Amino acid sequence: MIGQLRGILLSKQPPALMLDVQGVGYELDAPMTTFYDLPEEGSELMLHTHLVVREDAQLLFGFSTENQRNLFRHLLKISGIGPRVGLAILSGLSVNEFRLCVNGEDVVRLTKVPGIGRKTAERVILELRGKQLPGMSVDDDVAVAGSIDEIRNDAISALTALGYRIKDAEKVINQLADQSDASEALSSEFLIRQALQSMSGGSR
Repeated sequence: MIGQLRGILLSKQPPALMLDVQGVGYELDAPMTTFYDLPEEGSELMLHTHLVVREDAQLLFGFSTENQRNLFRHLLKISGIGPRVGLAILSGLSVNEFRLCVNGEDVVRLTKVPGIGRKTAERVILELRGKQLPGMSVDDDVAVAGSIDEIRNDAISALTALGYRIKDAEKVINQLADQSDASEALSSEFLIRQALQSMSGGSR
């Protein structure tokens, strides 16, 4: 089993990337939550990996954190959940967001992930509810949820650190927070991702 790779990032075209490890080019697929953390091409990179061996192929998947990989492995144990669905879930939700969805039995939030229907979402929650998922302890749920003001302020600070004007950051974050479903486990990470997508064509 290949559990970890360290090398030079040669290319990244979601969901695929290539890592040069001492002259050997490893092709991997990774979720978007990992792509958000990737450095520029030509930089050194370490990835936690999971190898899926099938009769017709050997598929290697890479993750920026061990928690992402552990959650991926939990998902693969569920009937009907294959690697592609696992990647889709990890691309649409962070580990913390996913854990809050499961604990809160938030079927609606899970069905917002492309390719996840209601029956699949219900099966995932049923299989994983009550299990110790990676990433957080029970006490951490409160910290992740936080107050809405703290979440908004954290997201605004992150955007201004990236170079956006504070007025623009405040406007888009407040709009996104107000538009979010009340049942969603809102987090600053979720708001930042949505804001970057919304502001990608705006001024900085």
